[in-house]
Amino acid sequence: MTRFVFRPDVPRFLAAARRELGAVAALALVAGGLLAFLGIADEMAEGDTHGFDMAVLASLRAPGHPDQLVGPNWLHIAAVDVTALGSVAVLGLVVLFAVALMLCLKRWAEALTLLAGAVGGVEISQAVKHLFGRERPDLAYRAVEAANASFPSGHAMLSAVVFLTLGTLAARFATLKRVKILAITAGVVMSLLVGASRIYLGVHWTTDVLAGWSLGAVWAMVCWLAAWAWERRVLRPSTALQG
Repeated sequence: MTRFVFRPDVPRFLAAARRELGAVAALALVAGGLLAFLGIADEMAEGDTHGFDMAVLASLRAPGHPDQLVGPNWLHIAAVDVTALGSVAVLGLVVLFAVALMLCLKRWAEALTLLAGAVGGVEISQAVKHLFGRERPDLAYRAVEAANASFPSGHAMLSAVVFLTLGTLAARFATLKRVKILAITAGVVMSLLVGASRIYLGVHWTTDVLAGWSLGAVWAMVCWLAAWAWERRVLRPSTALQG
C-alpha cells in the first residue's frame, strides 16, 4: 500500500499568489472602504461628528472671522484651482479624452471600465446625497459656491473614482514596477488634494470628504475587479482558443 505524502509546490503557490495579489488587495480595499463609509455615515446621522467637523473648520479660519481663511493668499488661489479638478465638468473632459484614447488603442475593457466608473460614480453620489440630505457648513465659512447636499463630498468621491481608476489602468499598461507605483500614487495624491481643498474652502465638513474618499475608492475598486474578471474569464480563454 502506497503511503500518500503531501508535498506542497511552494514556487507554484507563490506564483499564483503574486498573480492574484492585485485582486486580493482590491477586495480588501472594497471591504475596508465600505466599512469606513458605513461607520462615518452612522456617526454623522446620529450627530456625533458635529463637534469634530466644527473644530476642523474653525481651525482653518482666522479666530473670530469665519470668512477669513488661514494661510497666505497664494494658498487660497491654489485651493480654488485644485478643487476645480474634482468638478463634474473637468472630470468629464478627462474621462472623455481618456476613453477616446483607449478606444483608439482598442482597449475596450479599459474604456468601458472608466466610463462605467465615472457615470456610476455620479449616480451613486447623487443618490447618497439625496438619502442623507446633510446641510453644508454655514455660508460664512464658504469661500466658493456650492450646491446640492453635503454628504458625501461629490468632488472627493468622483475624483477618487476617476483618478484611482486611471491610476490602476495606467499601472496595467506599464511594464516597469516604478511606473506602476507612480501611476497609482498620482491617482491617490490627486484625489487627496481635491478632497482636502473642499474642507479648506469650507464647502464640506471633514466627514463628508472622508466618506467621499471611502465610497469613491470602493466603487473604483469594484470597477477594476469587474475589468479584471472580464479579462480573465472572457478575453484570455478566447485568446487561447484562437491561438
